[in-house]
Order: sequence, then structure tokens, then C-alpha cells
Amino acid sequence: MKSRIFIPLTLLCASALTLTTTGCVEEVTPGGSTLDQNQLNSSTQAGMATLAAIPSTMIFCNSDNSDRHSDIGYPGMQIIRDRMTGDMTINPNGTNYDQFSFWAQGYNDAGYWMPQIILNYYGKLILAINKAAGTFPEGIETEDGQGCRAKALAFRAMAYLDVARWFEYLPCDKTSSVNSDGNDVLGLTYPIVTEKTTQAEASNNPRATHEKMFQFILSDLQYAEENIGKAPEELNTILYPDLACVYGLYARLYMWDEDYANAKKYADLAIAEHGGSPLTEAQWTDPKTGFNTPTGNSSWMWGTQLTAENRAVTTGICNFVSFLSPEAVYGYSAAGAEFDPDWKFYSRINNNDWRKQSWSAKKGDVTMQLKLKFNAASLADDARKIAWSNNHQLVALKFRPNQGEISDYSIASAGANIVMRLEEMYFISIEAQAHDNAIAGKQALVDFMKTYRYSQYSCNKTAPEDIIEEIVFQKRVELWGEGQTLWDIKRLNYSVERGYDGTNWIKAARFNTEGRPAWMNLVFVQTEGNSNEGLRGWNNPNTTGLYPQIEDDVVHFDAENW
Repeated sequence: MKSRIFIPLTLLCASALTLTTTGCVEEVTPGGSTLDQNQLNSSTQAGMATLAAIPSTMIFCNSDNSDRHSDIGYPGMQIIRDRMTGDMTINPNGTNYDQFSFWAQGYNDAGYWMPQIILNYYGKLILAINKAAGTFPEGIETEDGQGCRAKALAFRAMAYLDVARWFEYLPCDKTSSVNSDGNDVLGLTYPIVTEKTTQAEASNNPRATHEKMFQFILSDLQYAEENIGKAPEELNTILYPDLACVYGLYARLYMWDEDYANAKKYADLAIAEHGGSPLTEAQWTDPKTGFNTPTGNSSWMWGTQLTAENRAVTTGICNFVSFLSPEAVYGYSAAGAEFDPDWKFYSRINNNDWRKQSWSAKKGDVTMQLKLKFNAASLADDARKIAWSNNHQLVALKFRPNQGEISDYSIASAGANIVMRLEEMYFISIEAQAHDNAIAGKQALVDFMKTYRYSQYSCNKTAPEDIIEEIVFQKRVELWGEGQTLWDIKRLNYSVERGYDGTNWIKAARFNTEGRPAWMNLVFVQTEGNSNEGLRGWNNPNTTGLYPQIEDDVVHFDAENW
């Protein structure tokens, strides 16, 4: 399982130093002390290329140059995060084709390539962001420049909040915060590198504490909030964060910090600023546009977009649709690596909740099978619907091939993916309210569900902790496949249960935990310490192999019926 490590994060970040300290503004600045309007316009336009590189990096394929087919940019990071929870299983019929199975199997060691893909991807993303921030430096006086810097810093806040939550060591059931080197890593997150970081600083750059990382991200968001409205009009697209997204990032940040009052405040501001509404059943289940385009709905706040020319698309198989859209007749899902929901998770969803159509029905569940919508015209009649569903049980139907195309990958895979949507803000607001007042939070959940998801919803929970768990469960249903669940499980110290009577988890990933899984405290690969003295001796403990697999005689698993 071990593999050669490729590109140290610190080298990626350090390489930005010489690139970002002299940006495009300086390159077009004349020898005198003043700029005319044409020169200002030129500098801004030159710098726009560095900003455009950020959304391009969001969909960058093969970040570690290893040709691993799971390395498909930010959508891949979202899949990895969900695979590390108990909600997205490994289909037993396509295990050999499942490029994301290793993250479900708990591999988390300094010598493994699994953490390397994450480190390399975010290294490239942060590099691109810092290059843009260096192009529009702190103190830039033009409004366009301030707006451009604000966009870059919002991206940076998003990226660092991801890695901070992923790498932060929090107490768990299998390891101590005191690592094998005798150092206490409790609350340590990720090294901070900005456009101002020097080579020497990057080479001795310790992991930031939770508090330091929080303040760093907060500072970026404060600048973004003040200036993002000044950005040039051409940056006001779904590919770039706007003020509503900045408020959404504030909400995520304060949830991480467990400052629930501020989390609710900013989630509500995000909802108001965005001004949209949650997805309808028709929008959610549309066979041609469901979860592949922001067009035609007002729920999407921020996303990525592939085109036919993107490498992830031209490969034919190294893209989100290949993995998450079983209606496509090409790619990994077509080969059998279908992505299923955990059986307990799926069973808990009420049949009246139309979100349950995100997955094909269990064999024999005719009512749910008849509700499903498919891209292929040949599946329009009831008999074919049922036959297809019987052969593709519980697999994800949430993410549809672009334009409903199932065969031409240049069209089918050239869709969009969500980075942030409005419903996440609703659930942050609801949960945050419940931490302060459980009854009020419960009512807010009931109101949301009855208004937007199914009118018969009720919640019989009474204990505050049970109300919060129900809120989080409904959020898990809402955001399945969008890479948000891991953060809640880790923050709230929730257990993961995969070994139970009737489980549809393969034995290799069948682990039960007591509280947050140890594998959610990501490790840094060895080469990071080789190039960054500040990391040496301060890694998170290895978690590979710590959890015993639940034996076959403990569960009753019928692979032929899945």
C-alpha cells in the first residue's frame, strides 16, 4: 500500500514566494511615482489572470502528478470527506474499481499516499490563491484591486478552513494527543503560508494553533467582507465568492469555533444577502439539470464548472460524473464502482421525504422505484424503472450527467459542482439556534422541513442532544456527496457505526468508533517534515489499523441483494 511521496506542501508553498512578491501590478508600473488610468486598467487586467487560476485550480486534475484517478480536484476532496464518514459506502460489486475506497478503510499514515493527495491538492490551491493575493497586495489603492484581493482572500479563507478542520487534532477513542515523539498536538492545525512568507519561514513553519488559525481566517474574511463588492463585474459569477459566500464562510468558521451565536448571525446574513430559496423537488430530481448546473435555481451560492476542454473531462473517467452518476454508461460507476448510502442512514429517511429519491430504491420497494426519474428515455416505463433499480440498488442518483447525456463524456462530465449552497446556511442557523435553545431550534427544523422538504415532517425528540442530532442528520441527508458531513461529525464528537446487523459496508471498511474517528485527525506525510523543520516531531498519531474489522459472523450481509 505504501507509495513514493511526490511534492512536499512546503515546497509548493515556498515556490509561491518568488512568484507572489512581485505581482503583475509591479510589472506594468512605470518608473515614475504615478499611474494614469490606462496603466491602472492594464495592471488590473494583467492580475485577473492570477485570479482566474483559482477556479481553474479548484477543478485541477492530477495534482500530485501520479495519475491517480481519484485526484480530480475539489470535487474529489468532497468525495474523500464523505467517504471518511459513515454515510457513503463502498459498493461490494465494484470494489476493484472504487478509487476512493482507501479513505473509507482508514488509511492515515505518514508513509501512505492517501494524505498526500489531499496535501498536494490544497498546496496547489493555496499557491494559486497566494499568487493572486500577491498580485493585488495589501494596501492596494484601486477599488478594482481591493475587490480582486477580497475575492482571493475569500478563497483563502475557504481553503484554510478546510485544512484546519481536517488536520486539527481533537480527542478520539484510539490515540492520545501526545504523539510518539512525546509532543502534545492537541488543537494544532496546519502551517500558515501567505504571499508574504519567505523561503526561510516556510522551511521552519509550525502548525498553527486553533486560535491562531481562527484569527488568520477571520482577518481574511473581514477584508473580504469590506471590499468584495468592489470587484470587477466579470468576477460576479458562480465561480467566485460574493458577499453572501463571505457570510457563509463566517458561519462555517464560527461553527468550527463553536461560537454558535455568531454562526447563526452570519448564516442568517448569508441567507438574506443571497436572497434565493432552497431547491424544489423538481429542481433536485431533474434528470437533465439535477445537481449539475447552477442555472435555473436560486439555491447555489458558489460552485465549480468543468468544460469539454478540462483534463478531468478529456480523460473520460477521472471526473465527478464518472464516479457519482451511475446513469452514465461510461466511467467508474458504469464499471461497478457505484456509490451507495449507508443502509441505516438510508432507512432512517422517511419515504415521504422526496430527497430519498437521491438514491435508487432497495430491491422490492416498488413505491420508491416508481418515484425515480431517469435520464434514459428507455427507462420511462414502470417495468424498466423497476428492473434498473433492482440492478442498481441504493446507488446515488442525486448527481446527474450534464444535460441528461449518458454516453458522450465530453458533454456528460462537463457539469458544475457545488462549493456552497443556501440549504447549508439554513441548517447552520437551525443547529446554532438549538445549541442556545433546543426547543426553538427544533421548531426551526420543523418549519424548514415542512416548508421545503415534506409537509408531514415531525420531530419527536425532546432532549437537547437528540434534537441537535436530528438536525445534523437532516443536514447529512441534504448535503450527502457535497463534503460537509465530516466537519459536523468531528466537531460534535459523533461516533461512526458501520458494523451492524444488515450492514452494507464491506468488511475492510467495517469499523465502529466511540466518538469521533481517529482517522479524521489527518496526518502529514513524511516529506512534509523533511522540508519543514517546524513539523518534525509534531505530527498527528498514525491511525492506520487501529480499529478492528467487525467480523462476518457479527452481521448478516447478503452481497447478492445489494
